[in-house]
Amino acid sequence: MSAIWGFDATGGSAAPRTMPKPTRRRRHSFNRGPDLVRRQLFVLATAICLRLQCSISLPVLINPIRLSRFARMTSKNSELVAKVPQVTLVFWIIKILATTLGETGGDAVTMSWLGETTDEAKGTGYLIGTAIFGVIFVVAVLLQIKAKKFHPFLYWLTIVATTTVGTTLADYCDRSLGIGYTGGSSILFVLVVASLLIWRWSTGSISVETVATPKVEVFYWVTIMFSQTLGTALGDWVADTKDMGYLGAAGIFGSLLLLTALLYYFTSISHAVLFWAAFILTRPLGAVVGDLLDKPHAEGGLALSRYTASIALLVVIGALILIFPQKPASKAH
Repeated sequence: MSAIWGFDATGGSAAPRTMPKPTRRRRHSFNRGPDLVRRQLFVLATAICLRLQCSISLPVLINPIRLSRFARMTSKNSELVAKVPQVTLVFWIIKILATTLGETGGDAVTMSWLGETTDEAKGTGYLIGTAIFGVIFVVAVLLQIKAKKFHPFLYWLTIVATTTVGTTLADYCDRSLGIGYTGGSSILFVLVVASLLIWRWSTGSISVETVATPKVEVFYWVTIMFSQTLGTALGDWVADTKDMGYLGAAGIFGSLLLLTALLYYFTSISHAVLFWAAFILTRPLGAVVGDLLDKPHAEGGLALSRYTASIALLVVIGALILIFPQKPASKAH
């Protein structure tokens, strides 16, 4: 015992000995250095998961480089998807008005301005009209793809461009080439199906929720253009060939559109398929309504000026866009 205090048992002094200090266990700190960065990245990744309602694998969470790439990819996809509007009742109303404007506007250029239905017709009016509206369509699509966010007027300008080029192209195939309504509708139906199949084969889906890259946007707009052209041919075929008149044809396509809406809400049929079915059906509905407005009384129309009808429709569409601001789709269509 005395040795502990510096004395040995014989009375001599010994070197003082100190008591060993108790060892302290070091705690792992998340409050400095790389651990803090990793912890902050983990919190950020969790917030992204909750915001997007998605799951991220553990390697992405613990790897800052992968997490950064994921964040950039997510931001890019969100911007691209947000360039299309939410599908609401106002969306479908504007869509029908836009297709009607496509009918009256296309007829105003090819029939009234280029005189395709007059005695001085040269047989090239529909082709020239298709070329004019085709250039507008290509420019509008390029602007839409290049845009970084959703612009309502740009989007609906592109839609109207597809309806006008669809009107003149269908008239050129049916009348100038002599294919007829039945043959033209059949060819255009094959083109629409082929476009959707190539889209599906190339990207794995035809859902508009996948419109997140320029490549898919090209498929999106080409399919819309073919569907608008098919709708024009279908409208003319039902109204003229089947002798139902414009009001009768409008009733048929309106009923089919209502049936599609009921199938969308009350069945498990693919929403992507039903969306494209509705998109196609709005075109012939707008086509027969447009013909009802500007065709002569002898043909069952109201004989309104094509220019007047087109300007009136353009004003109504613009007013609806301004009165009912459309939000970009958080989940496209």
